[in-house]
Amino acid sequence: MKGSDSMSLAEEAARAGLHRVGARPPFWIYLRQVWRRRQFIYRLARYRIEAQNGQNRLGMAWVLLKPIIDAAVYGTVFGLFLMRGNIPDHYLLFLVVGVFMFEFFSGCFTAGAKSITRNANLVQSLSFPRMALPLALVTEKFLEFVPMLAIILATALGTGVRPTTDWLLLFPLVALFCIFNAGVTMFTARLTVHFRDLTQLLPFASRLLFYTSGIFYSLDLAFANNPTFLKIIAFQPIHEFLSLGRSVFLDEPGFGAPPEFWLYAAAWSAVSIVVGSLFFWAAEERYGRVD
Repeated sequence: MKGSDSMSLAEEAARAGLHRVGARPPFWIYLRQVWRRRQFIYRLARYRIEAQNGQNRLGMAWVLLKPIIDAAVYGTVFGLFLMRGNIPDHYLLFLVVGVFMFEFFSGCFTAGAKSITRNANLVQSLSFPRMALPLALVTEKFLEFVPMLAIILATALGTGVRPTTDWLLLFPLVALFCIFNAGVTMFTARLTVHFRDLTQLLPFASRLLFYTSGIFYSLDLAFANNPTFLKIIAFQPIHEFLSLGRSVFLDEPGFGAPPEFWLYAAAWSAVSIVVGSLFFWAAEERYGRVD
């Protein structure tokens, strides 16, 4: 009898349009709910950028100054000291593309992992698809990446690279990179909910990717005598995206990318967004119990 009463109450609540708090809707309905909150995602991203930089004397200028300083430091250390002044042509553009693109990925990878845990009060008090939070983080990092793209273009022109139709490939490349980063962010965001210590490990993983992606040196030139390693590293997604970014502007030995990298990058992006979104959605009911 007790089970019957419970069932009747559930049926009565359903007829009244009442739903369990934090309940997980079907996947496609869930995605539509996320899409309807796209304005909230965008405004949250803008608010975070302004809040993070508003108290600094230089304000929003730090969005550009930080990656520029990073590029200057790496260029000085590796270009002048380690290369002993034997700097290849267009090395500045090579470095700027690598640093700026990795900055976009790294921000999503590490900060995105905290997109649920650092918003515990918001998650527990309001009803909305939690996927909006990691997507807002990706949107935030993309908005910071846009002026970096302008600097990349200015650097290309300033170093004597002539515009070609290949520059238009920057649009699909950035789109694929955004999709890839969104999937990675949703994946790490859920993992961090279950394993809080992961936030301490992700910076080390990011650093490992930094040094194995060819940010400040060409992997093709550095390991020209080790074709086995080059075949393996060709499937490292960050290296693929950086190589494609450089190949848009440069067509020089060690600075380009084989055509199949486009296929690899598209495959990584598709797998990342599908697996990441499904993995995140599967734990939707868990996020309301963040503690």
